[in-house]
Amino acid sequence: MSRILFWIALIALVVFAVRSKLRAIQRRNTPPPPPRPPAQGGEIEAMAQCAHCGVYFPASEAVRADGLDYCSPGHVRLPPR
Repeated sequence: MSRILFWIALIALVVFAVRSKLRAIQRRNTPPPPPRPPAQGGEIEAMAQCAHCGVYFPASEAVRADGLDYCSPGHVRLPPR
């Protein structure tokens, strides 16, 4: 019985080694992905922090009330932290 387990383990080890070598060869032969184009508009948008939950989000999506920025209309009704 131990001989059978030995051969099964040996075969599994060989299969694992061959598969890892094939993956390494395949990774070397694939070209790297092209660089990503710059963001449209080329400008970085300012971020705002919600006065209630503290989550950061784009300032253009802010809901303003009482001089504070909120991430959603639902948080406008809740107290700032």
